[in-house]
Amino acid sequence: MKILLNTLLGILTVQLAHAQSKSISIPMNSTHWNIPADAQFEQFDNRETLVLTTGRATVKGQHFTNGTIEVEVYAKASRSFAGISFREENNNLEEVYMRLHKSGQADAVQYTPMFNNESNWQLYREHQANVTFKANGWNKLRLEVQNQRVEVFINGSYAMTVEQMKTSQKEGQIGLWALFGNRFSNFKATHSAVDKSTQEKQKTPTDPTIISSWQITSALSFHKEKLDYELLAEAEYTSVTTEESGLLPISKYVKKTSSGGFEQNKEDFIVAKTTVHSEEDATKLFSFDYSDKIIIYLNGEAIFSGNNSFRLKGVQFMGHLNIDANTLYLPLKKGDNIIHCVVIDQANGWGLIGKIE
Repeated sequence: MKILLNTLLGILTVQLAHAQSKSISIPMNSTHWNIPADAQFEQFDNRETLVLTTGRATVKGQHFTNGTIEVEVYAKASRSFAGISFREENNNLEEVYMRLHKSGQADAVQYTPMFNNESNWQLYREHQANVTFKANGWNKLRLEVQNQRVEVFINGSYAMTVEQMKTSQKEGQIGLWALFGNRFSNFKATHSAVDKSTQEKQKTPTDPTIISSWQITSALSFHKEKLDYELLAEAEYTSVTTEESGLLPISKYVKKTSSGGFEQNKEDFIVAKTTVHSEEDATKLFSFDYSDKIIIYLNGEAIFSGNNSFRLKGVQFMGHLNIDANTLYLPLKKGDNIIHCVVIDQANGWGLIGKIE
């Protein structure tokens, strides 16, 4: 009896594993998809397709944790973005997309987390890859997801790996995203079990010079002429922590007053502050970077103003962050010194990173 029971359990386990790993094709029709008002389903190239102008489509009744997701996107030479979104919940999600007009360039494929309906690709320049797309026909994007890790493949060839995805989402909706119009076909998903042995937690900085926590305010619409330091000093602050690199992804903690519209967003700002203690009057080096703009105060005095906006310095200027990009020599007084950073953003990544040496 015991042998029979073990045999039955073994069969059930194999069947369950097979069911979890079975690829599911999602037909391109209104029965299976929630789509924006301007999207449409069409027969094209002898197949069902979804045409997304700008926006996001999600699969009805499908939640995704781990497994594979793949889709084919029709080739396009003009500027456009086409990708897969997954683990979408409460306007937070993970996303990998092809920039079809960037074929053969360093940022042809990108990963970004979406926090509070805002993309953050400017903050993660390490998560992009040089890929050459097909100029005609269909390009296949395939993701292999396991816990916080995703491997990316284009047309069957390996493109890149993101070892530690940035949101804390464990599961959520799956779907597609496009900007400036793209045609999708052959969407498939495979679900697999969670591998508990590879689960990771977010790490904190090991470099003691890196600022690993900040006090930040909520978001407000930015109007430079109305900026009042006294109001900044009296605002309510919340303590937040950075990623291991020291990067503070502001949208993860703060919801903008205007979001989801990319370059059509209005500018918002938050204030991030930190306290530097000095045993005597001294000068210390503050290295930092930011997105998009910043105004820095030391003990109530404005000491720096900068602009790091997308394409500000030419069409190839991305506005990526580097902790050593800017340096200030801080004239510290004996005791506590307060740094206030007014960080202003419109789109593509709201961030701050810094260290005191």
